Amino acid sequence: MSAERVVRVRIEGKVQNVWYRAWTTEEATRRGLCGWVRNRADGTVEALFIGSSDAVTGMATACRVGPPDARVTNVIEYPAQDDGSKNFRQTATE
Repeated sequence: MSAERVVRVRIEGKVQNVWYRAWTTEEATRRGLCGWVRNRADGTVEALFIGSSDAVTGMATACRVGPPDARVTNVIEYPAQDDGSKNFRQTATE
């Protein structure tokens, strides 16, 4: 079993109004991850992924493509702390 990993990612490009948050929620849930995803006022999307190292790495990689209408130009990963999330959800824009 892989060790737990927690990362925060910021996704840049055409990532709002293209179902990016819904896609992220579906993908993260399918991969057994906890955490959240939200739009940011600057036009990016931000997410926190908590789970096995393999699942988190796979999700961060998938974010580089996103849903069909997205045009991702950059994904920036940051180490993060587990916030105690028990599932994966969409949260309000920050």
